[in-house]
Amino acid sequence: MKKISFSCLLWAICFQIIAQSKANTPEIEYMLSMEQPQTHYFEVTMKVSNFDAKTKQNGFIDFKMAVWTPGSYLIREYAKNVEGFKAAGENGNLKSDKINKNTWRVRLQNNTNQVSVSYKVYANELSVRTSFIDDSHGYLNPASVLVYVNDWKYVPSKLVIKPYKNWTTVSTALPEVAKNTFLAENLDVLIDSPIEIGTQKILTFDLKGIPHKISMYGEAKYDEQKIIKDFNKVCETAMSVIGEHPCKNYTFLIHNLNRGGGGLEHLNSTTCQTSRSSYENEKAYQGFLSLIAHEYFHLWNVKRIRPKALGPFDYENENYTHLLWLSEGCTSFYQNYILRRAGFMTPEDFTANFAKEISLIENQPGNKVQSATESSWDAWIKYYRPNENSKNSTVSYYDKGSVLGGVLNLLILQNTNGKKNFDDVLRFVYQKYYKEQQRGFTDEELQKAVETVAGIPMNDFFQKYIFGTETLPYSEILKAVGMQIVDQNATNNDPYLGVETRNGKIGAVLRDSPAYVDGLNVDDEILSVDGSKPEDLNKIMQSKKVGDTVSIKVKRDGLEKTFTLNLTRNQMKAYKIEALPNQTPEQLALYKKWMFL
Repeated sequence: MKKISFSCLLWAICFQIIAQSKANTPEIEYMLSMEQPQTHYFEVTMKVSNFDAKTKQNGFIDFKMAVWTPGSYLIREYAKNVEGFKAAGENGNLKSDKINKNTWRVRLQNNTNQVSVSYKVYANELSVRTSFIDDSHGYLNPASVLVYVNDWKYVPSKLVIKPYKNWTTVSTALPEVAKNTFLAENLDVLIDSPIEIGTQKILTFDLKGIPHKISMYGEAKYDEQKIIKDFNKVCETAMSVIGEHPCKNYTFLIHNLNRGGGGLEHLNSTTCQTSRSSYENEKAYQGFLSLIAHEYFHLWNVKRIRPKALGPFDYENENYTHLLWLSEGCTSFYQNYILRRAGFMTPEDFTANFAKEISLIENQPGNKVQSATESSWDAWIKYYRPNENSKNSTVSYYDKGSVLGGVLNLLILQNTNGKKNFDDVLRFVYQKYYKEQQRGFTDEELQKAVETVAGIPMNDFFQKYIFGTETLPYSEILKAVGMQIVDQNATNNDPYLGVETRNGKIGAVLRDSPAYVDGLNVDDEILSVDGSKPEDLNKIMQSKKVGDTVSIKVKRDGLEKTFTLNLTRNQMKAYKIEALPNQTPEQLALYKKWMFL
């Protein structure tokens, strides 16, 4: 008998295990087509095969549609747009039932080894969070178009795209393995890879050996070389914050529209919408670059530097975190900080924007009601669903988080004598949790990271200003860099009514204002003020003074009512950040560190 060595036996066992593992791994393939784009429908076929004995024993496969898109914290119920769901095996049609709002259960037969499901998706909402197709292009967020099998979330899949007859280009960050054929290593990657299909213009540049593509949909007057140069500079500056780039490639999907704005971050790409005229106006263009900086910086902050709740994702339910003030808000801080560091924004522009953000939150009554952490947690039910009372009861985690990022940055600069800033906090959590532990972090771990970098206890700060609603110590923080915050309205004695009007009706009543205290309501139609029909309520207020009373007649629910209001002083702030007189050399030196001068 021929002897077999132990090492040969071991290799044989390993090969057998690998073969068995491969044999038990399902194969997933999607086919995306668009035969009649003018009708706003995508057609989808998903084919699964090679599924394991457990699946066959269960006798069914559940196909699911996500209910939300990561980065946009609202349940959107994408399954509402699915039509004509059908299933078939090798030997004909299979029975399928919709067992809940987003799940179709396909019943297997004894000899079923392959299942194909097909359906159509109505896509007529051109936003960065949803999907859209018409006769000019197709755009999709996979969460809103492609179904999945929950048990196979970590299985690779292939996506074959069949563009409409005269469309030539498919843009996505997914690796292309053949013409219009793409691979996703798992469901998270697939869902996090938006796709643009059409005849879009492609611009390219290389950043530190990493290919970048800019996919430009829509007509707009822009200088291609300027776009490439400016995007490159923004990206390079953003990368300098962390010091390394986590991607093998990156794709910008840009929608140039009549009216557009906003973006959504993804693992190796982003979708941004802008007005097609934004390239022709210096201020509008700076705003566009600020959006690009925001979404690009997300490839670190939220996609890698992330709270524990934000990955791996549960696509069927809310994913709660207290830390959107960091993930979104501090990214909003960095979008302008990056532009400042890249030279697209002057120090004066940067401080003016910072003061404007402070004014925004301090003029919102909800800032004293809802903390940054509460705003983050309640994003699912409040931020994307504002009502007439939202200004009184909520604060945006974007706006409050941006101010918090600016204040923490200054606090760290002050306590380290300019040796460190908020960059070092992000680097710390990037290295420790993303790279070393390959996970997200908790509220407590973030606070500890800030304390480690700043070199001081931060519990009081976090409890008062992040978990609490106390007013941030702006003057104290700015003093370290030789600056002060000034309310330009401090000496004003203008009367205040406290309403916002739209087309002659009250659209909002601000908390503790005369209108709030004396009984005006949202949707009241203003008939007269002191007996005269008001053409411009603000102009009428200019003729009044603090302490005056006004008689306002309104129509409410078809009935006329009259209210007497006692006008108080307008408490709205208009902050400006300016230099302190007689700045010390230490303050000037720290100012230069702050502004990267």
